[in-house]
Order: sequence, then C-alpha cells, then structure tokens
Amino acid sequence: MPKASACLITAFSAFWVFSAPLSHAGELCTLVVDAATGDTVVRSGASCAQRITPASTFKVAISLMGFDSGVLQSSHRPAWPYRAGYPDWAGDAWKGDIDPAGWMKKSVFWYSQQVVKQLGQTRFDSYVASFNYGNQDTSAVQVQHPENQGVWVMSSLQISPIEQAAFLRKLVNRQLPVSAGAYGMTEEITRQEDLNGWRIYGKTGTGSPGQDHKYQADQAYGWYVGWARKGAQAMVFVRLIQDEKAQSPNAGLRARSQMSEQLLSVTTLNPTR
Repeated sequence: MPKASACLITAFSAFWVFSAPLSHAGELCTLVVDAATGDTVVRSGASCAQRITPASTFKVAISLMGFDSGVLQSSHRPAWPYRAGYPDWAGDAWKGDIDPAGWMKKSVFWYSQQVVKQLGQTRFDSYVASFNYGNQDTSAVQVQHPENQGVWVMSSLQISPIEQAAFLRKLVNRQLPVSAGAYGMTEEITRQEDLNGWRIYGKTGTGSPGQDHKYQADQAYGWYVGWARKGAQAMVFVRLIQDEKAQSPNAGLRARSQMSEQLLSVTTLNPTR
C-alpha cells in the first residue's frame, strides 16, 4: 500500500474512533474510501451492500449526462421556468426560473425531469449502463412519458452504498465516458463548504422503500454522498441512514449534517504532516 494512502487510512480511522457518535441508531452504512487506491478508510453499518433508491443523489449522474451531452451548458444555463403541473412539493423554492446551480442546491426534481426528457430514452439508458450505475434498471418509467416520475425516485433504479462509492471513484479518477467539461461543471455545482482544508463536493438524497414513488416519512432513507480533495489526495464518502419515525429536517439533510460534523472534528487529515 502506498505510504500516503496508509497514513490517510491511519489518520482517518483514528479520527473515526474518537469522533463517531455514541449512538448509531438509524445508520445503515458509512463508507470512506481512498479514491486513488480503493482502500477502505472507514466502513460501518450492516447494509453497505443493500440496494435502495438513489433518490436525489442521482442528480450527480444526471449532471454528468447533461453537461456531456450539451443539454446543460454552464452553472447558469439553461435557466428554465417553472410551469403549472410540475412537481412543487418543495414549495416556492422550486418555482421561478431554475438554472443548473439552483437545481443542484435546491434539489429541484422537475429540472431533473426536463434534463432526462431532452436526453431521450436511448441516450439516457446508454449513460446509465456506461456508468455501471447500480442495477442499471431504467425500465419502470419512460423519460418522455407526460407523468414521468423518474426511475431513480423509489422506482426500478437502485444502488448500494458500495456501488455509490465505486461510481464516485470513477468520477474522481475521470474514468467515466464523459467530457472534461462535464466533470468540471459537475464539481462546480456540487461544491460544498470546505472542511479543514479539504474541498468537499456532495449531494443529499431522501427516499423510502417501495417502487411506487410514494414517500413514507416514517421509513425515510437519507443519503449523503460525495468526494473530498486536498492537494493530490482524494477520498469518496457515503453515508446512508434510515428513520423509524417521521422526523424533521429530512433524512438526507441529517445524513449530511452527521457526516459533516464528523469531518469537522478532524484536526489533521494531511498524511504529509
């Protein structure tokens, strides 16, 4: 194992022992993986191989598709207007003109619908297959259907935390069949606040069991997935939780908060020190 990778694993494992919450209630899986080597830095939880809905974490994949194909051009183009009949369960935050940056920040579902509709079924299916994304099952909903609810929303497309980490490693290592611009723009619109000198990129997701698009708040899944860079180092992370009762804020936001709090407690993650 390369020295830098070994030091990173030692530092991160030590951090996890001393900073992990005493209670892991609701945790299904937490993974931190060295992006370069694939070495597991942290693994906890009993469901890391279980496939579930990717929910809004799939927006990372849609972003790569959109920028690679030209459907999306920049962080602010295209800006599409909300239209009557579009999903609006997030209220006013999803109304008005939405651009790629706002789409990712506010997790606007109808914008995802419009991107995949412009891709078309054949190109969409091809991207999912070429990304080797989860079970690659896009059969449930045709993207051009007027009531398309998205195969990634409690539907046929499912992915495990281990598969999320594998997909993110390919993204970080530029091993997916998309353009350099698609990688760059996806990083731009998924950028989070820096933590201890690490640049963080990530996306939350909230869903629930079942394949009928019906959200069950008392069984909600919460994802936070992404990657972190510091100099030449990079790691990917996946956090998945599940609620036993309806809670607020949503499970995805709480998964992000849990992971971010743990990362913030690190004082030294640089193996060169």
